[in-house]
Parts: sequence; C-alpha cells; structure tokens
Amino acid sequence: MQARMKNPAMIIPGAMEALQNLAKASEQGGVPQKTLDLVHLRTSQINGCSVCVDMGFRFKKAEETIERLFAVAAWKDAPYFTDAERAALALTEAVTRLGDLSDPVPDEIWKEAARHYDESSLASSSSLDRHDECLESPQRRHQATGR
Repeated sequence: MQARMKNPAMIIPGAMEALQNLAKASEQGGVPQKTLDLVHLRTSQINGCSVCVDMGFRFKKAEETIERLFAVAAWKDAPYFTDAERAALALTEAVTRLGDLSDPVPDEIWKEAARHYDESSLASSSSLDRHDECLESPQRRHQATGR
C-alpha cells in the first residue's frame, strides 16, 4: 500500500517531542521499566506497527530473554510473566482496543491491575498505550478500522 501521507507525528512541529516527553513522563509512574517495555511491545503488536515492534525488539533484547519477547503476543498462556506483568498486559489489551468492545475495560481487569499498581502507575501504563497509538501510521489505522 502506498502511504497517503507521513505519520502526523513526523509532520506537525513539536508533535514527536511531545510524544517523547509523554513516554518519559510515563516512566516516572512507578511501573518497572521491563513491564513498560512489555506493554509497549504488546501495544505495537495490536496496532500492527511493524516499525514499533521491530524497534522494541531490537532495543529490548539485551535486557529481556528472547522467550519473553517472543511470548508477549501469547502472554495469557506463556509461563514467563509475573502476575503483575499479566495484569499490565491485560489492561494494555483492553485500553488499546477501546473501540472494539462494548465494555473494553471490564471491572475484573481493572481490579486485577489496581491490585498490583497504584493510580500513578495505572495512569503511566495507560498513557503509554495512547502514545503508541499516536505513532501508528494513518494507513494502518485506516486498514484496521475501515475509516
């Protein structure tokens, strides 16, 4: 598919810097960096952002096991993740797919995440999901949603 335009974050002056600042601020919320990295990778997979998946994999493989990186897409059945990481990944999937479900963040997902993370950590994790969606290409978003 031929791109209709570049990613808006690359065109709008200051947009990329603002997104990078949001990502940095999210790192201050109390969620362990390894968990944030898993959240970023899973969000990128859901959004179909091959550049983000590739960058996340390349940058994180020195800090993560190959098994965990490959298993993020199947985290529900993989034995490599802690209960806190599973809660973060469940919340990530729910928040990333807000438009796909009538009840996108069910109470049980929220309660499990809140059991492991305080309000600041939950906000950090959720803002990282939104950050990743901002970086998603307009063409990919159009293909995924039909809009």
